[in-house]
Amino acid sequence: MSAGNENTSPCTGTAPRQRENALQLGPRKRPCLSDPLVHHGRHFGRTVHALCSTHALITNGLLRDGERADEPEESFTVEERREHKIYRTLLSTIPNLEDRLMNSSEEGIRMIADLIQKGVSSARSDDTKSIKSAILDWIVPRGQALNPPIARNVKADRGFHHEKTGFLLCPAGLDWSDDEIKQQLRNGDFIVAGDQWPLLVYRDQVYDPENPWTGLFRSTILVATFKHIFTSPSSVEKEPKATRSGNARIHGMTHVTAASIAYVATQARFALSSSPTFTRSDSVTDSERFYSSVLELLEDPDEEEEVTDLLVWWNRQVFPTYSSAQRPITKDSALAKIRAKRAALKAQNLNTRV
Repeated sequence: MSAGNENTSPCTGTAPRQRENALQLGPRKRPCLSDPLVHHGRHFGRTVHALCSTHALITNGLLRDGERADEPEESFTVEERREHKIYRTLLSTIPNLEDRLMNSSEEGIRMIADLIQKGVSSARSDDTKSIKSAILDWIVPRGQALNPPIARNVKADRGFHHEKTGFLLCPAGLDWSDDEIKQQLRNGDFIVAGDQWPLLVYRDQVYDPENPWTGLFRSTILVATFKHIFTSPSSVEKEPKATRSGNARIHGMTHVTAASIAYVATQARFALSSSPTFTRSDSVTDSERFYSSVLELLEDPDEEEEVTDLLVWWNRQVFPTYSSAQRPITKDSALAKIRAKRAALKAQNLNTRV
């Protein structure tokens, strides 16, 4: 079980009942052992935004919905619009949050923001700790061992210091087999910026400079990281053995979000690095810039077609029910013929009435 599993999720509180889909397995209900805002903050960080300041997000959101409500949309910058979209998503994620904020003092608003931030930070910390060891099992074929071996709880021999992790972290477009480049990366003479994405994020670690979208964010290592965090550590295997609900089920998550892909990519990249502690200001891993650059691409309207295809691919890897729901009926099957006959009969009856 992942250290980040929400096995202490809160009770539902006094939120009004909403109609649920009885034909889908809903979120797992668990005893109320922590503040609901912390609980929801954990999921918000993993699926909406992992590195934002929740206090600034809420303060700016309230300002725009209040004093700046009459200002035209065109008066806001692209960044302000994006920020407000995240704020509205936060409100829709946590039951009764908007009413609670509107009826709170400044101190109360700060307390709410701090609890949500606590959830975001604790989830990130738990996942970082859990993946550090587990990822070593995903970067080599099953049954094979790393040579030389890598310590599971110490990161000093990772990053560009090790042949395998160095190859995975090598920026796309650079040749890891080039001894000069390899030495520059190891010595720190070549500083890798966060927006220089590693081969890790590509399918089979193959980068096509003529078509950089090919295989992008379709790495089996990223899929394993996602499953480890959102479904269960055992779901990474073909036959999951988990006996308790994963984070996706606990939160009623039925599809992959762009932010969740950016999140798992950031976690996997950091796990392979030699940096011991995840910090936003770490200039070596430049994790914040990496996360932001991935998220910006996946939320870019100009890339909508590629991102839609990517999300469909991800949902098929992670959520089996999504795949079956999206799969068209097989042509010439018995089901297809029954549906066609029924449609023809309805059309005939309709024509008869006319």
